[in-house]
Formats: sequence, structure tokens, C-alpha cells
Amino acid sequence: MALTNAQYDEIMRGYEQRQTENRHRLELRTKEIYEKEPRLTLLDDEISSTSVSSARLLLSGDEAESQKLRERLTLLQKEKSGLIASLGYPKDYLAPTYTCADCKDTGYIGNERCHCFKQAAIDLVYTQSNLKSVLEKENFSTFSFSYYSDEQTNPATGLSARETAQNAVAECRNFIAGFTKEFSNLFLYGDTGVGKTFLSNCVAKELLDRGHSVIYFTAFELFHVFEKNVFERAQDMALPYQNIFDCDLLIIDDLGTELSNSFTVSQLFLCLNERILRKKSTIISTNLGLNQLAEIYSERTFSRISSNYTMIKLFGDDIRIKKKLQ
Repeated sequence: MALTNAQYDEIMRGYEQRQTENRHRLELRTKEIYEKEPRLTLLDDEISSTSVSSARLLLSGDEAESQKLRERLTLLQKEKSGLIASLGYPKDYLAPTYTCADCKDTGYIGNERCHCFKQAAIDLVYTQSNLKSVLEKENFSTFSFSYYSDEQTNPATGLSARETAQNAVAECRNFIAGFTKEFSNLFLYGDTGVGKTFLSNCVAKELLDRGHSVIYFTAFELFHVFEKNVFERAQDMALPYQNIFDCDLLIIDDLGTELSNSFTVSQLFLCLNERILRKKSTIISTNLGLNQLAEIYSERTFSRISSNYTMIKLFGDDIRIKKKLQ
């Protein structure tokens, strides 16, 4: 993902802040424990001097004496761990802490950018903080089947609204479980307020937590990026435009609420087709029926969706209204 120097520097400043905060946290923990048990300071001094002596003996070729010191070092470290445990702290209480254990808050694993760096770049470009605050409220732990009726039945499937929702959640969990193993996409459709956006947010939360890059757009926002890129060649849109095709998961919410015309139709096909070719997953949610989808966006686009997406229809009462009434 290409970044300007200023954007790169901003991300790296974030990592420096993480490292400073984690070092400070470790310093506070160390001070807390060492004030309770002064012998830990003496042990640290002995561990340090023993390590240096062992290294010197090894360099001088005295392997036997060096081995004795290494054994002594093991005993000292075991005594230190025992003292910490006796105070009621976990063994790793004084181990360095990291926000991202994979890259140890450096942003890199070897010479490759860590997944957390890639997501930080997306957050910077798209200002995803709003989405993240939503995901704290809308995720699988807060998803409730109680809003779906056992009495409302879909004549086409014979399933109740609740059974349909349960199947939809199962499909979404399968999508998450197989995300790195096989290419797949989700198409969520149904009336307003039946949980389509909520469900796509559940998937987004799970994949973000697993280190995948996720970009969320309403249909209106997505086509705005396309428009700015095509007609204005705006420099500030070059990176967002490219990342639409490169991110691990693209979520297009409320397809059909934008002003539809020949431009939006052609751009949607380009976007979906390109991501299919790159085997990058997409979730689409819409209030449109399948016939409306084909009429508005062409048979060609409908064909791409129907042949490459798992179609999930939700139905039932408007959950937003139910929540307000409660």
C-alpha cells in the first residue's frame, strides 16, 4: 500500500507512542514489585554479572566453566520467577507487553509490513474510527435472535424469520472460518431494518480482530470516491481508490440508495469484477430484491454476483423500530 512520506511518518509516530506507553507500563509494574521484594534487585544484579562472566568464559574457550555459570543463571532466573509468583503475580508480569505481539509494535515482521501496519494505513486513509466505534456495539456477542419471529415464515423456504437469521449467522461464521482458505463473497438482502448492516459489521469485527484489512463504504461513499478519481483526478483520492481493490475485505452497505446512472452501473461492475479477479472478498448489503438488482445494475453485474456470492436473504420486522419501542 503506497503512502506519502507524511502518512508513513504519522503511522510510525503511532508505533513510537505505543512503545513508549508499553515501556512506561512495564516500568510501573517493575517498580510496584521491586518495592515489595527488595531481593529482586540483588537477583537482577547477580543475573547480569553471571551472564557477562559466562559470555567471557565462552569467548575464551572455557566451555566447562561457562556451562557452570549458565546452570547458575538458570537457578537465579528460577528463583526470580518464584519470588514474583509468591507475591501473587503471573510469571510473565514483568515480560514486555505489546499491542501487536506479531511485530512487537515495530510495524514490521522482518522486511514485510505487519498486518497491523496495513490496517493502520487504511484507518489513516479512510478515517475508519467511526466504524470501529460501531463495531464495539455491533458484533456477534451483541447479536440477538430475539428480534426475529418464530411465527413469521418465508413461503419459499418454509423457515421462520428466526431460523433464517440463524442460518445467516452460520453462513457468516463459515465465511470467517474459511476466509484465508477459499475465496468467497456475501450478498445480504432484505427489507429495511432486518439486520443486514449489523451482520456485516459482525463479520468486519471478527476479521479486523484477526488482522485482516477491512474497508467499509456506504454505496454513496463508494461512488463518490469513483467519481472524484475519474472526473477530478484528485490526488487525495488516488490512494483510497487503489485500496478499494487491494483490501482483504470490502463492505458495500446500502447498495441502491445512491443515485443510479450509467456511471455508477459501470463502476460497480468494474469494482466487483476486479475484486473477483484478484480473489479479494466483498460483502454487499442492499434493500433491493434480486429482480431490481438486475434491472438497475444490468444482467452482467447480476451474473457476477449470483455466480460468485453466497446469497443471504433476511426478513422480519424492522429491528430499529423494535429497539426504539423497547
